[in-house]
Amino acid sequence: MPPRRRDRRRLRDPSPPSSDARAPPSALGLRLTLLVPLLILVLVLAALGFSGLLSHSPPHSQTLQTTAHSVYERGLVKRDVSAREILSEHTRVSENRSQRNFANPVLAYVTPWNSKGYDMAKLFITKLTHVSPVWYDLKSDRNRLVLEGEHNFDAKWVSELQTNGSLVVPRIVLEALPAVLLFEKKQKAKAIDIIVSECRDKGYDGIVLESWSRWAIYGVLDDQELRYMALEFVKQLGEALHSVNSKSSSHHLELIYVIPAPRMQKLNNQDFGPKDLMHLADTVDGFSLMTYDFSGPQNPGPSAPLKWIHHSLAALLSAKGSSHSNSHSRMIFLGINFYGNDFLLSGGTYNLSLSFSSFLLT
Repeated sequence: MPPRRRDRRRLRDPSPPSSDARAPPSALGLRLTLLVPLLILVLVLAALGFSGLLSHSPPHSQTLQTTAHSVYERGLVKRDVSAREILSEHTRVSENRSQRNFANPVLAYVTPWNSKGYDMAKLFITKLTHVSPVWYDLKSDRNRLVLEGEHNFDAKWVSELQTNGSLVVPRIVLEALPAVLLFEKKQKAKAIDIIVSECRDKGYDGIVLESWSRWAIYGVLDDQELRYMALEFVKQLGEALHSVNSKSSSHHLELIYVIPAPRMQKLNNQDFGPKDLMHLADTVDGFSLMTYDFSGPQNPGPSAPLKWIHHSLAALLSAKGSSHSNSHSRMIFLGINFYGNDFLLSGGTYNLSLSFSSFLLT
């Protein structure tokens, strides 16, 4: 397994950050004031180990404390949250874990390199509508397509989540070479068949697909014809999944597509924009917007500034002449990181960047 925290920024965002397009957070992200309702994606990453919350064995009383008061009653939901409050409160959870305070779908990622997330998903299952174990990679082996990660499958864990009403939609990273996947019809059909067959065999409720950042690296998004072919592949995959019913529910298999947040004020070719969203909206069940990892070692700072989150959503939902902005906004899972970073700056000083989202599951 990879280390406790794996740096995924390099793969997802090959372009360097732009300091001109960024600003520090000015308010708590739980109070987004857009005109349209939004879905919230509760992101459970390897860095959850930073808080000590996740454990492969049942949580111990020393690390997980219950309280009769909600985060609202404890005064933790506010515009200005300090790092000290996060560090002192991150292990406390409400005694009432059966009540949902957020009406829209919530998606949580669980990573095998931090096994404690498996127990946390079960502990908070009533608050999660979708759980995505980060298990699979679809790769090219010469002219063959190979799905790696099947050994991660845990039938008992998947069954427990589904029995309690959550949809299990494992993440698949599409690492296959575009020349193999997009230009050859047989290979394209084979890739779709591999994914749909895995859902059938394992009893999944669909998948989360991540491919946009890989296509950016290979230059696919800079060519309009290739970009169209890539979007068509996602559409065909969505149609194939929708043609199959889930074993655990009466609904069809779902496709949630991972999209990066724009890095600059003006969208560039590598950004997923409003036209791309409209192209896929009819065949995709949701979009997982990666509004996290704003800062990195070369540009230390906050993980998810509110101003950047607002900009990302506004840019994505700004299609001219579109009368579907409200319905499209309901398809977006807004990414919220469950971790913080500390950066060692030149001169030996520290820059501590913590996330408020440790409070969300409480």
